[in-house]
Amino acid sequence: MENPDYQRHIRSFVLRQGHLSVAQKRAMDQGMPTWGIEYRPEKLDLAQAFGREAPKILEIGFGMGGATAEIAGQQPQNDYLGIEVHSPGVGNLLKLIEEKSLSNLRLIRHDAVEVIDNMLPDGSLDGVHIFFPDPWPKKRHHKRRLIQPELIAKLATKLRPGGYLHAATDWEEYATQILEVFNGCTALSNTAEQGFAPRPDYRPLTKFELRGIRLGHGVWDIIFRKN
Repeated sequence: MENPDYQRHIRSFVLRQGHLSVAQKRAMDQGMPTWGIEYRPEKLDLAQAFGREAPKILEIGFGMGGATAEIAGQQPQNDYLGIEVHSPGVGNLLKLIEEKSLSNLRLIRHDAVEVIDNMLPDGSLDGVHIFFPDPWPKKRHHKRRLIQPELIAKLATKLRPGGYLHAATDWEEYATQILEVFNGCTALSNTAEQGFAPRPDYRPLTKFELRGIRLGHGVWDIIFRKN
């Protein structure tokens, strides 16, 4: 879903409408006024947006939202801000918010880099999740990958000291690149001695991931903290 083009525009996504099911469209129409945040090029008061003071976790590219809803349901003490541009995913997560009666999720349907640049105050986040970003496996497409030094430097400024940045991928070559990019950001330090971290309890195993594990595929978690 992510499609950064740092040569022409610093954007993390190509906006895609996608096909909305009836239930997803209903969830979009009914849920966005309550759980959605409209993009505006001005700083967002996260405490006001969630109606409370609590740790704030950003997720970039939540896909269909299943893992996001599960994390939010299991971690009610935290607030989660999800950014996604794919309409069916937004609609599906809004449906899950209603089904699970979640109150600690807010969604922005917009380009992630513009949200980071223009809406998130420095030092406002306690964590960032980037789970299974598009690996763009062909070498000539690697420049389209979401995780690049420029983005990670931006995210580091948005984290509070001690805040964490967590990426996960099932592409070993991309995992190696992510580790190199994270290591290249002097504001961050690795939480794992051997490079890759064990999967933390808060990141649920997806059906896709479980199927991959059964087939012998690996999954790599990279978790760094703000100095």
